[in-house]
Amino acid sequence: MYLGIDLGTSSVKVVVMATDGDVVAEAAESLEVSRPSPKWSEQNPADWWTATERAVGRLPADLRRRIRTVGLSGQMHGAVLLDAGGESLRPAILWNDGRADAECAALEESLDVRGIAGNRAMPGFTAPKLAWVKTHEPATFAATKKVLLPKDYLRFRMTGEFVSDMSDASGTLWLDVAKRAWSDELLDATSLSRDHMPQLVEGTVTAGALRADVAEAWGMDPVLVVGGAGDQAAGAVGVGAIAPGQSFVSLGTSGVFFTPDDGYHANPEGGVHAFCHALPGRWHQMSVILSAASALTWIAGATGARSEAALIDEIESADPTPGALFFLPYLSGERTPHNDPNALGTFVGITHETTRADLGRAVLEGVAFALRDGQRVLEAASATFGDVSVIGGGSRSRFWGSILAAVLGRPLQFRRDAAVGPALGAARLAAIGDGGAIDDVCRRAPIEFEIEATSEDRAVASERFDAYRNLYRALADQFAGLRRFDRH
Repeated sequence: MYLGIDLGTSSVKVVVMATDGDVVAEAAESLEVSRPSPKWSEQNPADWWTATERAVGRLPADLRRRIRTVGLSGQMHGAVLLDAGGESLRPAILWNDGRADAECAALEESLDVRGIAGNRAMPGFTAPKLAWVKTHEPATFAATKKVLLPKDYLRFRMTGEFVSDMSDASGTLWLDVAKRAWSDELLDATSLSRDHMPQLVEGTVTAGALRADVAEAWGMDPVLVVGGAGDQAAGAVGVGAIAPGQSFVSLGTSGVFFTPDDGYHANPEGGVHAFCHALPGRWHQMSVILSAASALTWIAGATGARSEAALIDEIESADPTPGALFFLPYLSGERTPHNDPNALGTFVGITHETTRADLGRAVLEGVAFALRDGQRVLEAASATFGDVSVIGGGSRSRFWGSILAAVLGRPLQFRRDAAVGPALGAARLAAIGDGGAIDDVCRRAPIEFEIEATSEDRAVASERFDAYRNLYRALADQFAGLRRFDRH
């Protein structure tokens, strides 16, 4: 058996995978996000560890005793700052935190960030966060001895080792992505050095073993832990998207369009991310929107729906024809293609007749439009799409899938275990680390169903997408000004 642990934004998910690739057990523990100021997004690393222990503890004891290797996956870009004793100095600043926009501009003015890292400086990346801490919390910055990504904090608690992998490190803005190595020039730009960084390994390479006390508490042997991956690269491994032509869309807390690549091809101008894949000698391109399933969670809560699933049922039962209502899903600003931390979530077209179902449908469609905006810049970057699967919690909804297929204008495949993609990918990386062959372990998951929109639905969606893009253009200059009204 192999254990995959995925530290998400809304929950920690764990799965046990058998040697034949089947998921035989899974569990999850919820997490909360703190937003103490406008554009801020934080979590306490200690809460991650508590949630992980609880989730693992829910797995059947007989399966835990049979675990051979552990793999890790996690939300990317988060900044965990540790002191000399390995204690967290402050809450972790998360991937969807937008406070460091000024620091991004300063970094790009000081050196060729795009040429070295292959990516634009964006507030969500880790390096600008540390620049912000240096300016606004100098005592904390001075006390910082190690900077870890979220999943690597779990590794530290599990093994006592400071290690990260290439895919997750790609999102720090400290990695020379082409060379798969830390960049001294980029580190120096934020007054840091390699001593502050974890050791780098590939995702399938051993990166420590469970400490004896952790193994005993979890009812496991002190088994090895592999490098693992950032959540999107792990999701790719989980769904079998490891080569060009094996793409996917992720409907998680954020939204991602992911295209594997067998070489390094950067296109930072359009906001496309060029990162290392979780497997040696492979890279990928992806577009990222900051609010996907989280936008559905928000509208369900704001309108008093029993749950996200209940709201989708209500939407599907209402008039399926889209009206004049549009939603810009920029609840946490936006990354691809706008790189605009000041962008705001916006409804346009509300009337006296607007219902909860109308608002919910606009949210589902708005997320799909944002993903098409990302698809547009990936196309400009000559990405190879091929087959496109859908993963993440949002993949459970066929109705949302039908909207997404019409908006993206392409057939979409929904595969088995798609909702636990990153955790499954972590388990697969563990299996490879235990000697499994990459092509055998990373085979494509079986297709459960496929959705292809009619030409009429695609035409309507395309026309509405043009209107959606025009709305952002019309409002973009207003967002920064509106931010001054944010409640502090």
